[in-house]
Amino acid sequence: MLLIGNGRVITRSSQQPYLENGCVLIKDNIIMDVGPTLAMKEAYQDIDFMDVQGKVIMPGLINTHMHLYSTFARGMALQTASPQNFLEILEGLWWKLDKTLTLEDVYYSALAILVDLIKSGTTTIFDHHASPGAVPESLFRLAEAAKLAGIRACLCYEVSDRDGVSVCNQGIEENRQFIKACQENDDSMVQGLFGLHASFTLSDDTLLKCANAVVGLETGFHVHAAESLADAMHAEQTFGKRLIQRFADFAVLGPKTIAAHCVHVNKTDMNLLAQSQTNVVHNPESNMGNAVGCAPVLAMVQQGIRVGLGTDGYTTDLFESLKAANLIHKHQQANPSIGSREVSHMLFTANSQIATMSFRKKIGSLEAGALADLVVIDYDPPTPMTTANIDSHILFGMSGRAVDSTMVNGRFLLKQGQLTELDEAKIKAKARELAAKMWKRI
Repeated sequence: MLLIGNGRVITRSSQQPYLENGCVLIKDNIIMDVGPTLAMKEAYQDIDFMDVQGKVIMPGLINTHMHLYSTFARGMALQTASPQNFLEILEGLWWKLDKTLTLEDVYYSALAILVDLIKSGTTTIFDHHASPGAVPESLFRLAEAAKLAGIRACLCYEVSDRDGVSVCNQGIEENRQFIKACQENDDSMVQGLFGLHASFTLSDDTLLKCANAVVGLETGFHVHAAESLADAMHAEQTFGKRLIQRFADFAVLGPKTIAAHCVHVNKTDMNLLAQSQTNVVHNPESNMGNAVGCAPVLAMVQQGIRVGLGTDGYTTDLFESLKAANLIHKHQQANPSIGSREVSHMLFTANSQIATMSFRKKIGSLEAGALADLVVIDYDPPTPMTTANIDSHILFGMSGRAVDSTMVNGRFLLKQGQLTELDEAKIKAKARELAAKMWKRI
């Protein structure tokens, strides 16, 4: 057992949201108790004590939409010199990259960026993978990387028609086999969802095959939904219906499904999302970078839709995504008084609910019975920190670079600024070697 204390503890528990000088008791991979440091040390006198010296102790961050395979795109020139829209970005960069990935690339591109996730305080990810040239075993290779790194991961393969029937069928089978393996192992560290790319690359026949493939698996889907206007228009022009309605018709929506982006949705779409209890994940930096628009997630929250926060692979630092989400909605609606409360809820409450549902264990809070995922932040507040202003301190005072320690499942992956188990230099060197070869193939 271990006591981690003498820190400002943000629990995300309604019972005691904040302790000015608090302590967390961990046994194996479970949080056993949380309370004031002095009281905890008196109650557990023979337990090892880690003194964080006034730093902030808070739940590990959860990223509900990530693309590990995007790592090797960093620094790579777009094949379309000046893309004018989102489709040109996909065709000029992402669809060239994913087709070229080998299983070794998949493993090391994941491992390299998992290092960065650990160092910026992320403890759980929901990844959306694509490697059309290396589909079989790709999710299992990602799982190997996640297990070695120690990060909790929910993985899926994005099924699409864009690479032909054979690759499409391989994607369906990879999802099925991986989900079944996860469920048989009942692993609280690795789980699976059924991945779909996006409506405009999925025929009705393929959606029907996917709907049939999940029968008996008791799982949800992870899909890009109405990310671009072109995607939304394609559904109406090709299938004569709204994109969200199309997904509803094929039983894609539901309480275990993640619909990433949802930029181009209307009130009718929101009603369907709310009624089906589908989870939406907001990715503000990616949406701005791809110039696809601003998702109406504040309206979704008001309508009772659970909206989480992700990065879409655009960054590994969820603090960045939080800040961007706060700003984009203020700017979009020309209203400085909105956004802050909602985006904090997305990152700390909705993401916790999505992860807890997927892994069937309490994740995202520091309370008795929750999994021991936490981070220590080197943040010394210049003004009083209280229960009422926790989110303000996080939003305006913290960043991924301030992460001192990261624990997942009761295991320190980063301790006082040092990786405990991974050799970052060796991993990054191998990743650079493989990325250079991949760029040449492209």
